Amino acid sequence: MKVEEYGGRFGAALAAAAFSVPDGSLLRRAAQEMHEMAVAYHSDGAAFLHAGDVVNALASFAYGSGWLDAGYVLGLIVCRNGDRPSPHEIGDTIPFALFDRLQWKTERYRGMLDAALSEVEYGPDRESALYGGAEHFIAVARSSFAAGVERLGGEDPIGALAWFSYGHAWLDAGVRTGLLRIRDRRDLFTV
Repeated sequence: MKVEEYGGRFGAALAAAAFSVPDGSLLRRAAQEMHEMAVAYHSDGAAFLHAGDVVNALASFAYGSGWLDAGYVLGLIVCRNGDRPSPHEIGDTIPFALFDRLQWKTERYRGMLDAALSEVEYGPDRESALYGGAEHFIAVARSSFAAGVERLGGEDPIGALAWFSYGHAWLDAGVRTGLLRIRDRRDLFTV
C-alpha cells in the first residue's frame, strides 16, 4: 500500500472513531487525548504529503495510527468501520531525492524506539487488572521494533520507519494513560 492510501485509510478510521467512555468519566480524558494525538498526526501527515515529503508523512501517519490502535485496544475508542490500517501493509517507494532523509529518519527512529523501550517500566501494580495492559503495550512496541529491524535487514527502510513510528506511539500512549512509567529520559516521550 502506498503512503497516500495508508493515510487515507487512517483518516477513514479516525472519521469512524467514537469514544466508548461517557462524558465526565475518569477515562474520558485519556480517550480524548489519544484521539487528539491521532487526529493531530493525521493532519501533520496530510500536510507533509501535500508538500511532497513522503518520509515525514509516513512517520506521522504510522505514529498517529499507533495512538488510535492503542485507544482501541484499551477500549477507550471504538472504530465503527473496523478498518484500521497496519504498518505491515506499507509497500511504497520513495523518490530518490528523499532517500537520504528516509535513511536518516529511519535510523533515528530506530534509536529512539530502542532507547524508549529501555526507559519504560510497568505503571500498575503486578496484581492489578491493568498490569496485563502494560505488558501488552510493551509487547506491541517490542514486536514493532523487531518488525522494523527485520524490514531494515530486508532493505525496506519505508516499512521499517512505519514500524518504528507505530511502536513508539504505543509507548507514548502507555505513558500518557499511566500504564507505563518513565525511568529517567523523559525527552524520549510525548508527555
